[in-house]
Amino acid sequence: MADDDGPSLGGRLGRYARVGASVGGLAARLAGERYLGLSLDRDKHASELKRALGGLKGPLMKAAQLLSTIPDALPPEYARELAQLQANAPAMGWSFVRRRMATELGPDWQAKFQKFDKEASFAASLGQVHRAALLDGRDAAVKLQYPDMASALEADLDQLKVVFAIGQRFDPAIRTDEIQAEIRTRLREELDYRREARHVALYRHMLREEPAVHVPDTVPELSTDRLLTMGWLAGEKLLDWKERPQEERDALAVNMFRAWYVPFYHYGAIHGDPHLGNYSVRPDGSVNLMDFGCVRIFPPRFVRGSIELYRALMTDDLDRAAAAYEDWGFIGLSRETIAVLNRWASFLYGPLMDDRPRRLTEGMAEGFGRDMAQNVFGELRRMGGVRPPREFVFMDRAAIGLGSVFIHLRASINWHTLFEELIDGFDIDALAARQQEALAQAGL
Repeated sequence: MADDDGPSLGGRLGRYARVGASVGGLAARLAGERYLGLSLDRDKHASELKRALGGLKGPLMKAAQLLSTIPDALPPEYARELAQLQANAPAMGWSFVRRRMATELGPDWQAKFQKFDKEASFAASLGQVHRAALLDGRDAAVKLQYPDMASALEADLDQLKVVFAIGQRFDPAIRTDEIQAEIRTRLREELDYRREARHVALYRHMLREEPAVHVPDTVPELSTDRLLTMGWLAGEKLLDWKERPQEERDALAVNMFRAWYVPFYHYGAIHGDPHLGNYSVRPDGSVNLMDFGCVRIFPPRFVRGSIELYRALMTDDLDRAAAAYEDWGFIGLSRETIAVLNRWASFLYGPLMDDRPRRLTEGMAEGFGRDMAQNVFGELRRMGGVRPPREFVFMDRAAIGLGSVFIHLRASINWHTLFEELIDGFDIDALAARQQEALAQAGL
């Protein structure tokens, strides 16, 4: 991105004005369609909204991507378009990078590196990464936050209120107040690179016995609130493995599964952003994990609820399912609502309950998941809707993102065996103790 466009107040305000007009227009048009009987070409307007968001750095684009994964939060036309957004905003130019680096590390910042690439290796919605070499010769990834992201975040959160209001006008089965609160909290955390460094330390601890998962180290003396320097992890894009032999694709899928779910089921933590740019693959099929801005720590009871719901579905035990939903934080669910939620849960847990090697989508017609969701959430709407606990947001995001990876790889695995091995001997008190120790070691 040109220097006069990236950091300039006028350039940023111009882009925000275009997004605001598009979001506001969406709200007005949906209201007109619902209450006045006006015609609205949703597909066309959804494409316009995607174009407006796609050229914008900042948290609003991340929030839009996230919203697209929450069933019934937005009309399906908008969810489909927003799901296609990728965090690949144009990078800041070199002259601007130099000024930003001087602000973070001082005017002699270049002397602190043996080499620093002028072109960014990755550019995303909140910052960009440059490859560098440290004075001792180690390769490093230098993550530099875009300017004024804190003020941009607050402006984006105001826009986000409008986006959620759109979902409410659509009369969803999902009440989004807790979802909104969760997104606000997590996005604010993502701007704190010192916190992200502690997340890196947490993941290095949690995955220290997983030889097929690699986590970078950090360089504290070259890191600040808005700059994070880590070791460089070399690897290929996951999509480059799509045509590998079945055995290699399956082994990679197992490594990805353990990278995400060992931390969750053993420590109550999840990497909430399984975006394709946040990991890479080594020649041996092991996984590099990168970008730890979005990490969610769950209360131990939430982890227990995930396991108990699986057990309840395996034994068709409605009372056990009710207790599991209470562990998750649902309040006052009727047995009718629990039965409907169980239909959706049975779809999601299906591969874990089937004790044989299989693909995730085996036996499902195209669009089956979407049709199932529409049916289930239609029934929930009829019963007055549900208010999901805020923890659901990033748990769902991780599950949907990882599911997409496994489908890309066409992985055929006995997911039941893999899951049973992971939760074998689960004890909530032991998890709580491990979690407390891990968080203390990471300074969280």
